Amino acid sequence: MSASTSSEDPHLWLEEVTGESALAWVHERNARAEQRLFIPEFHTLKDRLRENLDAEGRIPQVVRRGEHLYNFWTDDQHPQGIWRRTTLESYRSPEPEWEVLLDLDELSAQEGVTWVWHGAQLLRPQQEGQPWRHALIDLSPGGSDADVTREFDLLTGSFVPESEGGFHRPESKGTLSWIDEDTVYLSHSLEGNATTSGYPRSAFRWRRGTPMEQAEQVISVEEDDLSVGVGYSDTPGFERHVAVRALGFFSSETYVLHQEEWAEVQVPDDVRVTFHRDLVLLNPRTDFTHRGLQIAAGSLVVGSVEEELAGTGELSVLFRPTETSSLTSVTATQNMIVLTVMEHVLERVEAFWRQDGQWRSSAVLTGLTGSLKVAAVDAEESDELWVTCEDWLSPRTLHLADLAPVLSGESEEIEQLKQEPALFDAAGLSVQQHFARSQDGTQVPYFLVGPQEILEDPAGPPRPTLLNGYGGFQVSWTPLYNHIAGTSWLEQGNVYAVANIRGGGEYGPGWHQTALKQNRHRAYEDFSAVARDLVARGVTTAEQLACQGGSNGGLLTGNMLTQYPQLFGAVVIQVPLLDMRRFAQLLAGASWRAEYGDPETSDWEFIRTFSPYHLLDPDADYPPVLLTTSTRDDRVHPGHARKMAAALEELGADVTYWENTEGGHGGAANPEQKATMTSLMYTFLRERLGEGTRAAAGSPAAAGSLGGEQSPGS
Repeated sequence: MSASTSSEDPHLWLEEVTGESALAWVHERNARAEQRLFIPEFHTLKDRLRENLDAEGRIPQVVRRGEHLYNFWTDDQHPQGIWRRTTLESYRSPEPEWEVLLDLDELSAQEGVTWVWHGAQLLRPQQEGQPWRHALIDLSPGGSDADVTREFDLLTGSFVPESEGGFHRPESKGTLSWIDEDTVYLSHSLEGNATTSGYPRSAFRWRRGTPMEQAEQVISVEEDDLSVGVGYSDTPGFERHVAVRALGFFSSETYVLHQEEWAEVQVPDDVRVTFHRDLVLLNPRTDFTHRGLQIAAGSLVVGSVEEELAGTGELSVLFRPTETSSLTSVTATQNMIVLTVMEHVLERVEAFWRQDGQWRSSAVLTGLTGSLKVAAVDAEESDELWVTCEDWLSPRTLHLADLAPVLSGESEEIEQLKQEPALFDAAGLSVQQHFARSQDGTQVPYFLVGPQEILEDPAGPPRPTLLNGYGGFQVSWTPLYNHIAGTSWLEQGNVYAVANIRGGGEYGPGWHQTALKQNRHRAYEDFSAVARDLVARGVTTAEQLACQGGSNGGLLTGNMLTQYPQLFGAVVIQVPLLDMRRFAQLLAGASWRAEYGDPETSDWEFIRTFSPYHLLDPDADYPPVLLTTSTRDDRVHPGHARKMAAALEELGADVTYWENTEGGHGGAANPEQKATMTSLMYTFLRERLGEGTRAAAGSPAAAGSLGGEQSPGS
């Protein structure tokens, strides 16, 4: 079947992102939204949210390079942010002394571009005792995925001009990464070097002082592949060049430069391959047998890099999943492999190390509760970890944990470094986890956060409830402290819920794979089952229940609107996919065919069943809808949201549309824009669903969003 034409799709012209007519349409809808929602309550909400986003006491998240801890920071004085550094000794103090390296607000003003931070990579000094000097900084204009890379000199505190041999990558989807101080790996998606998904097709070795066009090609992949990338690991004694050919979103081939040739790691293409020192780590998405060893999907096995490349040696299994547990993350330190494991969406941490030729293990960080996120302080030099903890009602804390004592049978040493302040009133609030029975009998977990008297007394009055979800790309939703929803929703006596539906990764690869392509309906059946369970428990009513989702979650809530409109009193759809007939032709859409299927083939027969744009029914009674997107979203095309809004308008539906002119796929380019967009959503929800009893009784009104958009997959 051919692609949609203008005669088949009367709203195709809205896909012209910066077309004059399309932007005029956008500006008119934005004006309508402002007239309707920029009421006094909106401004009160936004002011408090803006204060919370810049609140004192937020934890500066840091990475260690050499003697310094580096941090990127935004506040009311620096809305675009500053890149800065300090020492561990200073960081331990309540008010660390920071050395500012780069001010993005100043840079944006100087260059007339709203620069958004995308990260930095520092080069390890070539000789011991030398200072860390060379950095590569990624900056995005307006928040788009496409960005630029510029070389930065840490000693002079300035960019290295191209005229003086500085490395500069022009705007595209791609990377620069260090090999040595005069050589980098380069990938870009400029004309002639892009895959059909819009990502780099070739990677190059680029030497200082030579034109980028003369960089030496080191690897190239097929045009229909997703992308290719090359990097260099500079761990002393274990230096290694690695290339990854991404065949699709969940399949890839990994190569190691071995004796001047790219040697492939011989495993199935759905096995995630990583390296640490002399080890190769394998994490498969499906069951497979490797040299006689049966390895279950979702397991983690390790072996010797050299032996694996030679096709010899044995692998050791560090983790096997169960029906209720899955592997969340793998972190390597100097002597350990640290695993974060999820059990019914609750996390624990286990450390593994080699001793006398055998792998040993121990549960660690058992005294810390909530969602645990661990990162190595310096994977080359120590067994220390940064550990952050949070849950639905407890603000984030940061700990420094030293696991070295565990190697000798002692307990790890844990030091609490920072704790964020409480930014909303959690008195009287409670958290529960429940399971809803989906259409095929699957038990689907979900969390409830709200007034204790409501959660524990089903006979009490139902409350306005916001149900959030994602259900795609094996992304897991774990408990988090989000002051935005706390201040703008929970303080009003309302209820917040998160559904851990299939398509996510809460129970490992199988939980994701059972909702792929022709089985996508299972994710939507799961979410609708949770919605029904909330009503059955007396927590809320259909008229008081709203759903929210962004990106793939926007596709989720788009299907709630079109397939289950009777279950909801309002629907929020953010940076969404909605026209599944054309998604693979728009921006990065081709990269998601492994998730949804290919609409240019017979797959369209089942894809059409979850394409909200094609499921609109002129006879249906749709609840009020809020659709939001970003003009500069270069991942999910804004045309999805635009066309859906136009089609809903034609049906006479109650639809509010808002499009930010910056922000990329994240929706906002700075805290001010985030405050605006989030306040817009909660004002919409309050208007459509009403207020909870705490607000009616005079409790403080607020601003924010426990439903922050999680949209890494699409």
